[in-house]
Amino acid sequence: MPKPKVLFICLGNSCRSIMAEALARHRCGDRWEAASAGINPLGFVAPETLKILAEMGVNPAGLYSKGLNEIDLREYRLLINLSDHSLQGLISPDGAMRVLPRWVPDPYGCGLEVYRQSRDAIQQVIVRELCREDEPWP
Repeated sequence: MPKPKVLFICLGNSCRSIMAEALARHRCGDRWEAASAGINPLGFVAPETLKILAEMGVNPAGLYSKGLNEIDLREYRLLINLSDHSLQGLISPDGAMRVLPRWVPDPYGCGLEVYRQSRDAIQQVIVRELCREDEPWP
């Protein structure tokens, strides 16, 4: 049976959603296939994002900034919006898809400590939503 897919969304797909994609693969890749996209992608992964992932031994292979228009949303069981931007009008979830708003502050343009705080908040979202034994998603 194929693993269910989760898509993490943020504004630029350079920090938060990229972190979430990498952390979800690292923490619960045996149960979920994770990806990420941006509402207005910056087109690059912030160097600070790669640095704080490396601090935890998380492999950044395959990470790149992409937009929602590059993703077939019908493939995803769960969308987690890490931004404070509404997805209304941007996506049309079908009956099999859940959309969860889980805002995490955007660290872009801030120091490494702010990136670490965002990373830690994202880890909490992943543990709470994806790594539970009683999870209702798959």
